[in-house]
Amino acid sequence: MTMWKFSGEVAEFYQRYRRGYPAEIFDKLVVEFGLSTEDTALDLGCGTGQLTRSLAARTRSVIGMDPEPDMLAQARKATSGLTNVNWLVGADSDVPALRTLLGRDSLGVVTIGQALHWMDHATLFPALRSLLRPGGGVAVLTNGAPMWLHESSWSKALREYLSGWLGQPLVRTCGAGQEEQDRYRASLEAAGFATGSDVVEYEDEIDLEFVIGAVYSATPEDRLPKPAERAGFEERLSAAISPYAPFVEPVQVRILIGRKG
Repeated sequence: MTMWKFSGEVAEFYQRYRRGYPAEIFDKLVVEFGLSTEDTALDLGCGTGQLTRSLAARTRSVIGMDPEPDMLAQARKATSGLTNVNWLVGADSDVPALRTLLGRDSLGVVTIGQALHWMDHATLFPALRSLLRPGGGVAVLTNGAPMWLHESSWSKALREYLSGWLGQPLVRTCGAGQEEQDRYRASLEAAGFATGSDVVEYEDEIDLEFVIGAVYSATPEDRLPKPAERAGFEERLSAAISPYAPFVEPVQVRILIGRKG
């Protein structure tokens, strides 16, 4: 699968404007996989570490793994006080090589947060299963659909503006759609996992700065507006959506569980 390059300034926007996950998500993972301070976790496609940080408080150690060094550089800055997190440059295709790193240890959980749509899940899940202890498993998390895909007036206006700017319709759900979730579940089951799911829903009122920052965080580096162009880009975006304020975003956090017997 072709990877967009989320590096440079995009990684900085990602760290500042990608929201974290509710604490109850991690409580569910602890119960689901029987996690303890004896366990090692892998956060695959960790980005700037929104999941990694919370896992670190609930396990012995966490490996945050991502193919983009600039993402990991931001993650290191955000977790400078944590001593049980290790950052590793690598993609899903590098997962089998983790056996050498882990030695005789096994993983208690592997989390994949809003990143599985960049990976070859049919190949990945069998590779992960061999690294997990009995009772451990995989948690595929989606932190809500993109803010421009909701049915509110401001979201529709944002979608129209961004589609015109990019010259193409915006339809990708980044793994949050039901069709994608069904494919992921089928792949987990084909790899021998017992599956389950859960949902946490809430609403978040955000401001214009957050909307703009979130858009920049989802834009590949080569498509990001140049610094001299940003004032105009932001003024036009504001004009498009400001009549529909306040900006209330419904967030549906979906958890797809694959448990190893």
